[in-house]
Amino acid sequence: MIRLRASEQDGSYPRPLLVRDQWADLNGDWGFTTDDGDAGLLAGWHAGAAGIFDRTIRVPFTLEAPLSGIGDPAPHPVVWYRRAFSTDIRNGERAILHFGAVDYRAQVWVDGALVADHSGGQASFSADITAALSDGSDHVVVVRAEDPLDDPDRPRGKQDWRRDAHAIWYRRATGVWGSVWLESVPALHIDDVDWRFDPATRRLGVSVWLSEAPARETSISVRLEHDHRALGLITAAAVSRRVELSVELPALRNAQEAKSLLWSPERPTLIDAELELCEGPTVIDTVWSYTGLRSVGTGGGAFLVNGMPTYMRSVLEQGYWPDGIWTAPSPGHLKSEVEAIVALGFNAVRIHQKVEDPRFLYWCDRLGVMVWGEIGAAYGFSPDAVELFTTEWMRSVRQRRSHPSLVAWVPFNESWGVHDIELSTPQQDFVRGVTQLTRALDPTRPVISNDGWEHVGSDILSIHDYATDPAVLSQRYATPDAVALVMAGPGPFGRRVALPGQPLGPNDAPVMLTEFGGIAFSNDDTWGYSVVSDDEEFSHDLQELFAAVHGSPILTGFCYTQLTDTAQEANGLLREDRTPKLPVEMIRRMVLGVHDPAQKAAAPIVAPHADATLAGGSV
Repeated sequence: MIRLRASEQDGSYPRPLLVRDQWADLNGDWGFTTDDGDAGLLAGWHAGAAGIFDRTIRVPFTLEAPLSGIGDPAPHPVVWYRRAFSTDIRNGERAILHFGAVDYRAQVWVDGALVADHSGGQASFSADITAALSDGSDHVVVVRAEDPLDDPDRPRGKQDWRRDAHAIWYRRATGVWGSVWLESVPALHIDDVDWRFDPATRRLGVSVWLSEAPARETSISVRLEHDHRALGLITAAAVSRRVELSVELPALRNAQEAKSLLWSPERPTLIDAELELCEGPTVIDTVWSYTGLRSVGTGGGAFLVNGMPTYMRSVLEQGYWPDGIWTAPSPGHLKSEVEAIVALGFNAVRIHQKVEDPRFLYWCDRLGVMVWGEIGAAYGFSPDAVELFTTEWMRSVRQRRSHPSLVAWVPFNESWGVHDIELSTPQQDFVRGVTQLTRALDPTRPVISNDGWEHVGSDILSIHDYATDPAVLSQRYATPDAVALVMAGPGPFGRRVALPGQPLGPNDAPVMLTEFGGIAFSNDDTWGYSVVSDDEEFSHDLQELFAAVHGSPILTGFCYTQLTDTAQEANGLLREDRTPKLPVEMIRRMVLGVHDPAQKAAAPIVAPHADATLAGGSV
């Protein structure tokens, strides 16, 4: 019997796909100091002398965020953190220190010993700190974070390089912006899991990574259940660090039962899993996870979920918060964000220029919101930019690919970092290569090579079009011939939608309008693709644009810009404080349009389960 169901978390556990009951939350007050002259390394600040860290910062909020307790918008290329902590590691156990994200390069010391040196501001990383722990139970962790403004080769997304945010660029996020936590594990333990479902064979595959290759007779057992009912069990010998298992699911032989077990936006069923690692007959490690049984792909010009054409109603999510910048004020805010997406009638979200907190993805898994996974772009093109981007992209794909809600990958957006792609063979090779690399890492999802325009080898032809006249949108996407004209000539932004070699036939890649709208209320400090002066004008223009998009028989989905106002970019359906600009039901009717008439009545939002709550404890 599974004692803890990972699919029924309260959303606070920082790694929802691999849950243990022994962990400690290290968020909260840390000592802090800036190091504008980059003198700290030579001065030995990593030793952790408390007097150097003369300010207090609230982790995981960056120094620019008001919620950090500092709220300093000035550029500080190097910052330092210090925290004392206690731990009581039993004999043979290991202490693992986890960082959800640190922008950009992070060096970590524990009791004066270097335990991690990580580059990449959006991927998580961990360190086994057991050997660094000094005698006793009281210890000190020190972090040095380096994030220069003037390096165009580092992936940074929409963080502004100026002191103050301007146009479509937002405030910076320097240093720790993801959760920090400590975990106690056995010396040999489960390090990672990766789920994949094959609908043709009705089998669920799982790759399990161990901390090291077993030295003794070792096995792994995987139990699956849904709604307190067993679905499958398999045990396999573990003879190397990676163990491959495949579980047959007999319940899927019945067509009606299979339908109820498949994950979809309409019915986001999650399958719980308990994984046990055994040495001989002794259980030495137990983790809990979950997965969703579903397939996604393209075919016949359609986007397919579980083999069925699915119309994508998506919204652009910047993932910025007025007081937290890249970090939500609390885990509960991530849940509320996904609930708002569902309430507004969307069945998908495009995370824009950011790798989002995995707890946001958990709620998308739970509430049935399809996700397009993106990453913050670099702005330069050079050998360094290629290496830095590719490394971080691979990490982010591996860390997120087991979420069933994630249905597509978007490595590039609007040719950012590859601005000369139309004429530059090396830039074309780079985008094409990353697209193919993504398929090698994850062959189960479509890849959008370069969202917006200048596609090379893309599974979906996504177009950005901010035409303010609904008649123009209607005309451009009314017929196959009209869409062919958009594809053949300069697109809406004067850039070609597809480069040579990209298939354009009606039964090839689906066509989607993945950015449109962008209507902003007008005042001196806001920016938008179009501006309106009052609620009535906003409602009218919004209705007309949605009607024009829904009226196209060619488009297979859309993404509206955007969910929330973000700094000076006031073109959200919600304000920065997440209050709606129009009644929710009014927006919902516009979003649903004619494609989902049965869903025009507001659907109830799925409430989280109250049991199996997880909270940080001592380790």
